[in-house]
Amino acid sequence: MSPSDFTITPAAEKFMRRIVRFSGLPGAGFRLRVAAGGCAGYSTEFGAEAQPRDGDAVVALGDGLRLFLPAESRLLLCGATLDCVDTPIQSGLTVHGPATASCGCAGAGTATAPATASVPLDALLRR
Repeated sequence: MSPSDFTITPAAEKFMRRIVRFSGLPGAGFRLRVAAGGCAGYSTEFGAEAQPRDGDAVVALGDGLRLFLPAESRLLLCGATLDCVDTPIQSGLTVHGPATASCGCAGAGTATAPATASVPLDALLRR
């Protein structure tokens, strides 16, 4: 897998570099596991690791930063954009891609307007 198979925003790359730098592991890389599920279609697990695991693809991002990706993650990232967000309701890595969808909650990025319902007062009274 090459960096041209998916997009990494500058914010995401900065986040990855920071995790690796503060890990204290010499020559470490950033291991990213992307799984189906989560509010907007994907969930992520990540951390700095000294070496890639068996089956991981190693993607060189420049300036010595290495990204370790397991097989399932490579499939899910194909054509996607990896970004880093920091808002009052969401913080961390997010994946935006052709297979993602929003659920409509505030953390999904594109919230839908809340629906309204009317309930007659007599329906609430005890009889």
